Amino acid sequence: MAAAEKPTRAAAAPRLAGLLTVVRVRGSMEYHARSQRVRANLVLALQAGLAAALSWFISLRVIGHPMPIFAPISAVVILSASIGQRLKRTAELVVGVAIGIAIGDAIIIAIGTGTWQLALIVPLAVIAAVFLGSGGALVTQAASSGVLVATVTPTTNSFYPDRFIDALVGGLVGLVVLILLLPLNPLTIVRRAADPALDVLADMLVCSGDALANSDRRRAQSASRRLHDAEKELSEFRDAVHAGHETAVLAPVRWRARGPLAQYAEGAEYLTRALRNSRVLTRRVVSMLVEEEPVPSALPLAIRHLGEAVRALRHELDAGVEPVRTRRRALDAAECAGQAYEAGVGFNGSVVVAQIRATTSDLVRASGSEPDEVEQLVSEAFGHRGNG
Repeated sequence: MAAAEKPTRAAAAPRLAGLLTVVRVRGSMEYHARSQRVRANLVLALQAGLAAALSWFISLRVIGHPMPIFAPISAVVILSASIGQRLKRTAELVVGVAIGIAIGDAIIIAIGTGTWQLALIVPLAVIAAVFLGSGGALVTQAASSGVLVATVTPTTNSFYPDRFIDALVGGLVGLVVLILLLPLNPLTIVRRAADPALDVLADMLVCSGDALANSDRRRAQSASRRLHDAEKELSEFRDAVHAGHETAVLAPVRWRARGPLAQYAEGAEYLTRALRNSRVLTRRVVSMLVEEEPVPSALPLAIRHLGEAVRALRHELDAGVEPVRTRRRALDAAECAGQAYEAGVGFNGSVVVAQIRATTSDLVRASGSEPDEVEQLVSEAFGHRGNG
């Protein structure tokens, strides 16, 4: 029996070593990912600490409020708001604090403090905020301000305006830190969000083209599903463009970024259209393979050219140069699509050709070409000069 156990242990040793290697590699990858997140948010952490300390100091030492709890809380709330929404969130913060304080003070003056009074203050504050028709930030701030008034801040027999003033100080200090003291680089914000959105579109177009060339239905389906799930990356890109614009307008030290940001803003609009057209394209590629339609050799090449055009757009936007290579590669896609159409395609193939042409127009427009010029360029590349 002892002899039988030895081979078993010997066989288990490599499996254990392999398992430890996998755990070590995954742990290293997770550590790297977490470290990247920390580096990406390091400036935000410094902003929050500076804004909280400054707002507390101003309310306590300059204005003379004895317990300015709302000041640092408000400063941190402003900084934790979605980038690009901070001006709106500042207004919501001030209104929310005013609602919470007003309702909390009114109830405490009328019926005192206690558990059931708290249970009354919070829903009333929420209802009042919802009635005003604003966003979730106002509702949350109104409720939390009511809680603080009822449980933490000093109880008085009259309205206590210091709380509202402290919240205003915190909100304004948060904005000053964002705009003047430690403004984020808007181009960094946009590039960090643009790269994943452009990468997923480029990769799935190339993948779809390869799948069509190799009659790989499973790969085509995978590319189509991934592209349909790419709304998150695209939404983050659009939000980042809005955020970068806000920072570039408000922060004097970032005014020079307004030119490159305008290029990203225009690109985001047409990238959205390109993604929607590409979703139809990849879905029809799957249908072509399922129904075994003819696949002219130029058609997979056209789809790959679209993916390469998106990759070129990413690099040229990052470099801040005119997207000439993007335009050239996108027009190559239209030319190949025209060749495929002339060679003969089925129903689904004709839809793929139409979507290639539409996506080409989107990418050429994103490269800075004017609308009239885009139509002419795409028509000529497709092979139907003068006939659209």
